[in-house]
Amino acid sequence: MHRDLRDTPLYREVEAQYRKMLEPAFGRVSGASDPDPSPDGQRIAFTGAKLERLEGEPVTRICVADMSSGTFEEVTAGPNNDRLPRWSPDGARLAFLSDRGKKGQSQLYVLERGRVGEAMAAPAVNGSIEYLSWSPDGTSILLGVAETGAELAGVQGSGSTPEADTELPPWVPTVERSADQEGWRRAWMYDVTAREVRAVSREGLNVWESAWCGTNRLAAIVSDGPAEETWYEATLALIDLVSGKEEELHRPKQQMGLPAAAPSGRRLAIVEAICSDRLVVAGDVRVFDPDSGASTRVDSRGVDVTHVAWTGEDRLVFIGIRGLQTVAGSFDAIIGETTELWSSDETCGYIYPDLRPLDGDAFVTVLSGYERYAEVAVVRDGSARTAVSLKHDGADHTREIGGRVEPVRWTAPDGLEIEGLLAVPSGSGPHPLIVLVHGGPISATLNRWSMRGPSIPILVSRGFAVFFPNPRGSTGRGQEFASMVYGDMGGADAQDILSGIDALVKRGVADGERVGVTGGSYGGFMATWLVTQTDRFAASVAISPVTDWYSQHRTSNIGHWDRLILQDEPTNPDGEYFRRSPVMFAGRARTPTLLTAGYEDRCTPPGQAEEFYRALVEAGTESELVRYPGEGHGVRKLPAAIDLTTRLVEWFERHMPSRPAS
Repeated sequence: MHRDLRDTPLYREVEAQYRKMLEPAFGRVSGASDPDPSPDGQRIAFTGAKLERLEGEPVTRICVADMSSGTFEEVTAGPNNDRLPRWSPDGARLAFLSDRGKKGQSQLYVLERGRVGEAMAAPAVNGSIEYLSWSPDGTSILLGVAETGAELAGVQGSGSTPEADTELPPWVPTVERSADQEGWRRAWMYDVTAREVRAVSREGLNVWESAWCGTNRLAAIVSDGPAEETWYEATLALIDLVSGKEEELHRPKQQMGLPAAAPSGRRLAIVEAICSDRLVVAGDVRVFDPDSGASTRVDSRGVDVTHVAWTGEDRLVFIGIRGLQTVAGSFDAIIGETTELWSSDETCGYIYPDLRPLDGDAFVTVLSGYERYAEVAVVRDGSARTAVSLKHDGADHTREIGGRVEPVRWTAPDGLEIEGLLAVPSGSGPHPLIVLVHGGPISATLNRWSMRGPSIPILVSRGFAVFFPNPRGSTGRGQEFASMVYGDMGGADAQDILSGIDALVKRGVADGERVGVTGGSYGGFMATWLVTQTDRFAASVAISPVTDWYSQHRTSNIGHWDRLILQDEPTNPDGEYFRRSPVMFAGRARTPTLLTAGYEDRCTPPGQAEEFYRALVEAGTESELVRYPGEGHGVRKLPAAIDLTTRLVEWFERHMPSRPAS
């Protein structure tokens, strides 16, 4: 393919589909996240997203919905992005984050209820605020601050927070130092009355997440260094707000996140889990007595928990994944009993399911499914109702072309049941099949709107079935199931995927001669690994892959993680770093493979795609390498996303056409 596709017929076809799906919503709020109900339950504040044109990314604004009418209004106007609204405990103020002062560096703003005018800016902090939380008494706001240069997680697109001076000449180099003291994360506090900010965690302590634990201390996930890889061995600490000193409360065997405490601070919950990425935490809930350190595990009824919140001193609500379902429940800390509140084949949240308590066991979330356009919903008494609809004509077009999604289950070679989802076009099979492997590997594909982007409905509209397996290592089947991939990535999980293809071919859904594979991150690894293990694939597209574990360890910002997943050391000359690297076996691959990478990706650096591409060329196997400037871990901006979809469609249609050649 050429470098510039914009004048090609296929690009114009793909762009036209993007336009039909997105253009009807240009200039209006069409996406929602971060919902927060007011204390009186009458309003819901949320981050509304809107796209102005097929360029860049959506801008975000703070919106407030009226529960009685189902209508909402934008209460901020930027410029740049306003996000993460949070009501004060008395409902009189609405705090939020905005980078209106300097693009990419979010600061704190506060809107006064009943006052006409612009939001009040709090004093700026050194860096960018990632999250905020009101103190139980409403006198202060906790701020999670990432200094300039702090590394971003893969799910944030990798890269780092913007430097203090973005006006430097283009020739000025970037610099990394082994003793670099920049890029830390710290907890800050905003005093609402005094209108002052101050750091409350000490220098030299990296605070990944923090939450109020009463009014005089914080519960925090901390490490001794700021590098992204140090998160994998982070500990739970209590930080005294007067002295700034911390006390270690818990050192987990795996990873943890999502600290949340009861208003008084006498109970504290965290989620412990085997994790591939920071901010992607799904596992078991542990509740602590912060004073004694004693803890107990919560019976989550088989749910890998992805979010927790206290609705009082003794009641914890949670939400997460069980199999292919999204499930919410509550835990009574006095009697130690768990009650299931709601379950759905659809899902909520952007990465994993999340919620914000409303009253009793009711909660607010952003709900979506392949047939449900994302909406702000209230879940009460086991059922969900629409609070704010954002649906538009483009959503109707997406549904018209996107076919349907259905669950599938099959048996792996060792007898373990595996499950996934299948997007199927109209008409009878067998269809050409594209296997899309999710990232992680500790993650999961769930039933959500358009399966995260326009490319899936477009592929389905062109006659492809798209298969989303959740092999062992995926979220939703408990920590034992997730741990099966450790020390065996590309082993039994690959067989899970291959046996799923066999099952779909046997059922007449898939054409065994026209099977392709794609995916990003771990899915990119699998798209390169599988073509070195079998010749059954007609085409492969690897997005942001890992192909060489040796160089990944030395160039990635999460080099410690590969030690965990491979259960080995890079100094072992004939160990897992060699045996699990697709590039080492590229000489036997014959599947045409397209590789893509973002120049700014620190998680799986672009060299990973480059290595495999050059190894395939050396082996005489058809391959192309596409590198996107300004993109990190994946392609997020328009029109680059249109370009990627065009290349994806062209590659599969060239090597496994869904329609007879004219």
